Amino acid sequence: MENEKHIENIFSKKLRAGKRRTYFFDIRKTKSEDFFISITESTRKFNGDGFERHKIFVYKEDFNRFVDNLQEVIDEIKTKYLPDFDYEAFAKRDEEWENSKSENKELKDDNISW
Repeated sequence: MENEKHIENIFSKKLRAGKRRTYFFDIRKTKSEDFFISITESTRKFNGDGFERHKIFVYKEDFNRFVDNLQEVIDEIKTKYLPDFDYEAFAKRDEEWENSKSENKELKDDNISW
């Protein structure tokens, strides 16, 4: 934990992936001004008692190869193993879910009396 004090979060992007899983993509900076990416998968436990988290760190010297290999694996699945799968259906479903969540929050906010 001592090393955590010397690491600063610079930027964070959150990706909700269903009801139980969220991914966090963070740019982190060390005390020595070095940057790296932290990718965290956070999954709500089935019993509802907290979250389980898994992290990987990607360092600047690996960025290009990491992205290239990830894209190659994704392309392989999309073209060879699941060529007929409708990947856009998930994007549309997720967009609709986010929009409904936003609308519900706005309705709740409208009903708050100060």
